[in-house]
Amino acid sequence: MPGQYTLDDFDFELPPDLIAQYPAPGRDQSRLLVLNRESGVRQHSSFSNLPDFLREGDLMVFNDTKVINARIMCLRSTGGLIEILLTRRIDDHTWHAITNRMKRLKKDETLRTREYPGIDITITGRIGDEIEIKTSSILTDELLSQIGTMALPPYIRRIASQKDNERYQTVYARKSGAVAAPTAGLHFTDDLLDQIKKRGVHFAFVTLSVSWGTFQPVRTQDIRSHVMHRESYTIDEQAVESINSARNSGRRIIAVGTTSLRVLETTYREGRNTHGTGETDIFIYPPKRVESVDCLITNFHTPRSTLLMLVSAFAGYDTIMETYREAVSMKYRFFSYGDGMLIV
Repeated sequence: MPGQYTLDDFDFELPPDLIAQYPAPGRDQSRLLVLNRESGVRQHSSFSNLPDFLREGDLMVFNDTKVINARIMCLRSTGGLIEILLTRRIDDHTWHAITNRMKRLKKDETLRTREYPGIDITITGRIGDEIEIKTSSILTDELLSQIGTMALPPYIRRIASQKDNERYQTVYARKSGAVAAPTAGLHFTDDLLDQIKKRGVHFAFVTLSVSWGTFQPVRTQDIRSHVMHRESYTIDEQAVESINSARNSGRRIIAVGTTSLRVLETTYREGRNTHGTGETDIFIYPPKRVESVDCLITNFHTPRSTLLMLVSAFAGYDTIMETYREAVSMKYRFFSYGDGMLIV
């Protein structure tokens, strides 16, 4: 195993037809690859069979963030059409965003939303590849449902449909603020959650508002130089009590998704998690170790991505890359609407 990995180490051949453009017919009808990170043994199953791989007393930690309608069509004073994609909420009236007309927009220029002309959006500055905007009204869920549409990941080559409003949202989504879904959770149905509870598995919920930065590419061969995006999180006292109790009694802690894992790893100190609200830019890559969880449920991630680096740190670089090669050969579906993996 190399002492330091480069960006090229996380590349792999992925046929374009394995990038899922649509969800499976049913949430839990996707496939499930179960990987034992100690032995490297892999099993192939269906996500509906997930309860068979869980134990009584396990604690599953879910990210209950809710995806907003972040794609907004706007008009310039000239009548030109501009697409604004909200990437991160800063406060009630301030957002970071990206746009398809970055070079043309000027500081202090004001746009009007096409679908709801009473809302003004003013360009107040630039932050790297993004713009900062001020909105004349607070962009509540109700208002965004009128002026915006859901933004699908950039590798899904189609416009979001009405069906995506349901399927690109977890069934347990509660707290608005994400512009991208915590996609490992998309596989769960209410019925599957009930089955899992009946197995004696416990649940805890954290919130991480997934930003558009989750799709930000790594542009440097020395991955240590990559600057991660910042995301807001909350982990309350009740969740922390459940997590620490499970750990102290030797029960498994299972992060549902890399977003839940990032919250847990951010708030983990000296064998315990602590509650609070804050921001995290944690970057987990090998040979760093993940200490806060025992298992991880996740999807199959893009080549050369920080998420692939994270799962490699958790399960071992060689083990993950070998598993991904097998997943490709067996035509697993990749990315947000793709199949799932349970790493134990």
